[in-house]
Amino acid sequence: MTSATSDNAPTASATADPTVDPTIDPTARIQWRNLIWCALALAIMVWAIVSRDLWFLNFVHVVAGLLWTGIDLFMGFVMGPIIRRVDISARRAIISRLMPKMIFIMTTVSVIAPTAGWFLAVELGFLDLEFPELWWFVAALVITTIMGVQGLAILLPTNIRVYLEMHKPTPDGEKIARLMRRYVRVVASQGVMQVLIMVVMTRFATGI
Repeated sequence: MTSATSDNAPTASATADPTVDPTIDPTARIQWRNLIWCALALAIMVWAIVSRDLWFLNFVHVVAGLLWTGIDLFMGFVMGPIIRRVDISARRAIISRLMPKMIFIMTTVSVIAPTAGWFLAVELGFLDLEFPELWWFVAALVITTIMGVQGLAILLPTNIRVYLEMHKPTPDGEKIARLMRRYVRVVASQGVMQVLIMVVMTRFATGI
């Protein structure tokens, strides 16, 4: 009588990825199809820029800016303190579902808001201002550049590192806590800068 399975057939344990916890809910993993929505949002931004329609361009800039500001403030001053205080199992459940979405959302809005804002400033003639009025534009440029660098060079890599660590069978709790402390500090600093940029934007809106 022959064996039901071949001796050369790989077992489930042999083929499974040892770095990924198979018990993790698949919906908590990175859904690459979200790139479609990111591409659509970027296409709308390009459309607004190419059309040179001031209302449309301003709408794209304001919506992206509101999302960026709101999420930064919420994550830095609401979700951050909550995540730090819950137990490791609850923290793992929250982060493993939150980070895959944040990777797409924050990267997209942090690109769209300043890019649309730059082209809007060009269309409105803010680059032609003289000092001291031009300092308002310089302030906006410096603040958004810092936030953009933080988002792409610190927050995005931290998101990915936390996500990968949380999906290991035995995640390093201390490493995750250290990364999340850095993440929350940077997001909180972005929240402060978002308030500063709102001061500058309201100055633009009411006339320099």
